[in-house]
Order: sequence, then C-alpha cells, then structure tokens
Amino acid sequence: MSSNRRLLKQTLIYGIATVLPRIMSFLLVGLHTDLMPKVAYGEITILLAYMIFFNVILSYGMETAFFRFYHKEENKKEVISTATVSIFWSTILFLSVALLFQKTLAGLLNIDKEYVNYAIWILAFDALVIIPFSKLRAEQRPIRYSVLKISNVLIYLLLNVFLLAILPKLAQANPQGFWSSFYVEDYQIGYVFLSNLMASLFTFVLFMPHYFKPNWFFNTELWKSMLHYGWPILFAGLAFGINEHLDKILLSEWLDPITAKAAVGAYSACYKIGLFMVLFRTAYTLGIEPFFFSQAGNDNAPQTYATITKYFVILGSLILLVVVVFADVVKFFLVRQPEYWEAMSIVPLIIIANFFLGIYTSLSVWYKLIDKTIIGAYISAIGAIITLSMNYILIVKFNLSYLGSAIATICAYGSMMVISYYLGKEKYPIPFEMKKILTYLFASITLACISFYVQELRETYVFGILAIIGFSYYIYKNEKEVILKLIKRK
Repeated sequence: MSSNRRLLKQTLIYGIATVLPRIMSFLLVGLHTDLMPKVAYGEITILLAYMIFFNVILSYGMETAFFRFYHKEENKKEVISTATVSIFWSTILFLSVALLFQKTLAGLLNIDKEYVNYAIWILAFDALVIIPFSKLRAEQRPIRYSVLKISNVLIYLLLNVFLLAILPKLAQANPQGFWSSFYVEDYQIGYVFLSNLMASLFTFVLFMPHYFKPNWFFNTELWKSMLHYGWPILFAGLAFGINEHLDKILLSEWLDPITAKAAVGAYSACYKIGLFMVLFRTAYTLGIEPFFFSQAGNDNAPQTYATITKYFVILGSLILLVVVVFADVVKFFLVRQPEYWEAMSIVPLIIIANFFLGIYTSLSVWYKLIDKTIIGAYISAIGAIITLSMNYILIVKFNLSYLGSAIATICAYGSMMVISYYLGKEKYPIPFEMKKILTYLFASITLACISFYVQELRETYVFGILAIIGFSYYIYKNEKEVILKLIKRK
C-alpha cells in the first residue's frame, strides 16, 4: 500500500473514531434534557467545564511531546517508558491531593462532594490512558485505537440510557425487587458521572498490561526535553479551554446564584444545537490536515490550500444557513423540553462562532508548515483574553447573561481568524479568493440572522427556504464549472 493510501486509510479510521463518539454523545442531549431540570443539567455542564481544564493540565503537553520524540529518537522504548512514568506519577500525585482536599474543592466549585469525587477518579483514569492511546497511534494501529475510543463512548451512552431511563421503570414496576435496591431517586447527576466513571475505568482496565511491563526506566534529560517541548501545547490547550468552555463557569459565577445553574443548563442545551457546525469542522480538520502536509512540497501547494479553503467556506456557509433556518425544527429532536428553549437566541451566534473557528483552523496551516506552532498558542491566548474581557463586559456590565457569552465567543474566534489571516499573508502567502470568500460568508450570515431574528419571518419558514434556494443557486452560478466536473466524475 502506498504511503498516500495508507495516510488516507488511517485518517478515515481516526476520523470515525473522533466523529462517531461526538455523534453518540450528541444523542445524549435529548435524554439528559428530557429527564433533568435545567438546574441539574447546568450543574453537570459546570463540572464538565472544570474537568476540561484539568484534563489539559494532567496531560501537560506530554501527548504531543510523545509523538515528536517517538519519531525523533532512535530508542523508542525509552520515549514510551519515560512518558509513561511521568504521566503515571503526576496522575498519582493529582489523585492523592485531589482526594485529600475534595471537600474543599466541592465547596469552592459549589458542587456536591460526591460528584467531585466521581470527577477526580474520571480525570485520573483518563490521564492514565493518554500514553497507551498515543502508543497505538505511533505504532500505526488505528483500528484498535478506534475500537477502544468508540467502546468507551458506547459504554457511557448505554449506561446513561439504562440508569436514567430504564432503571427507574424497573424499580417502579417492582419496588421490592432486585433492581429497586440499586435505584436512587433524583440521582440523575450522579448516574451521569457514574456512567462516565465506568466507561473510563473499562478503558483503563484494558490498558493495564501497559503498566505491568518490567524494566520501566526514566531518562531525566529526555523528560526535560519533552517538558520543554510540551509546555506551549499546555499553554495552547488552556487557552482553547478558556475559549470553548470558560463561559459556562463564568455564567455560574457572575449570574444570580439562585438562577445561575438553570441559566447555564438552558445555555448549554441550546449550545449543542450549534454543534452541527462542530461536527462539520471536526470532520474537515481530520481529513484535511494530513493532506495539507502531504502537499507541502509541491510548487502549487499555496494555490491548493486556497482552493480547499474557499470550498470549505462555501459548504460551511450553506450548512450554517440551513441549520439556522431549521433550528426550531432541530430543537424538537435534540432539546425537546420547552423550559430549555429560553436560550434559543444564542444558536445562530454559536454556529457562526464555530464556523469562524473552522475557518481559523484552515487558515492556520501556514504556521504549522513553517514549524512555528507557538504562533498558534499566542493566537489562542489572544482569543482567551478576548473571551474573558468580553464575557465580563457583556455579562457583568451589560447584564446580557448567556447572550453575552455567545457574542464573546464570536468575538474571540473571529479575532483569531482575522489575526491568522493577516499574519499568514506576511509569513506564508496563500492566494485566497478573499472577495468570493467574504461574499459567501457575509451573504450566509446575513440571510441566517434575518430568517431567525425577525420573528415574523422565523415563524413561517418561507423566507428561510427561499434564502436557502437563492443562496444555493448563487453558489451554483459562481462555481458551476467545478460542480459539473464533480457530477461528471461521479
């Protein structure tokens, strides 16, 4: 098998392992919002947001450093061993300290101690499988990697369905029976984290043989080099976490304590509707990044990057318009409880923000190709500063609640997109068709916002459907030659 075909096959498998779990988790939104009040869903969201940051800290860039040094060093066993020992002892240290101070943590986070306990163990088990999963990827074993990743999410999904939907019915049908002894009333949050814990434990148990290999050794100099390489990754990961998840935490801290968790619950549920764009962005990134690198040596590489980015914007613009126009239809399938719909106003903004992030990802190829990934960390840091400042201004000063958080997300990702474009013009010029790209982008966003925020137009769908038809025709008219070639090729 040629290297390009192998790359394509592995990219496809890894793509499935990334996108499919997201889709399965996506399905849980309806289950959770059907069976939980906004306050409970908000509490889950807040704790998960904190866990994202701890995940980044517990990996401290070691995963990326592992790949870099695995391919760089001749003694690959030494790289595996050093990374494993590092992650193992740092995780044990975290677990010891966190369990010792879990009551204090629960008080600081204003979250039940039992749920914090679950979170600590989940974080520990997830950290301990970082290097084993990385080893599978380094050894080019994508099928085993994908099966384990998908199994983890499938177990989480099935346990959620059983504990939240099936177990209560079994206990109610026979109050003195076997299942009733396991059922705890009003324990939905606990069941969600218990499901997560069981899934993480299952994955860790499968990887336990990795930790029982003899002759583990630790190369201090190699470890220092790996830490030095990994710290920008840690920095960028924290910045990304701020841009993606901090708004839920800030809302819980800055809104009225009585209503904060309910507001976060509504915001988070409606936020999920915007994740259609995340799925598109993720699938694109997984498929296109390896292709970008494989084309780097070609003379026409810049033109290839420009063309691909243009068609990403075209397809993304159409998806944006369609999802926004039919957002009120999607909510009946994804977030069925009307009590959550109070936050529907943020849906177009979140979709636009995630589209900006996708464009930024496509534009960011230049600093990856010239081995200046630290620039990505700096851009993410700027986005994080904008996220923090805009959330404070819009939530605290202007009292816009979650609408302010959604606007802040657009500002952060929009700024990152613009900064990456202008820096790239100087460092690695790519002939983007900016006039066309901006036209498609502006037309899609304008039509989407009109169809959604003008109430009379939103209720009838006539304008929205005509907008989709008109925009599709506009794309066909301008890209007719390429579209006809694709049809003929099929």
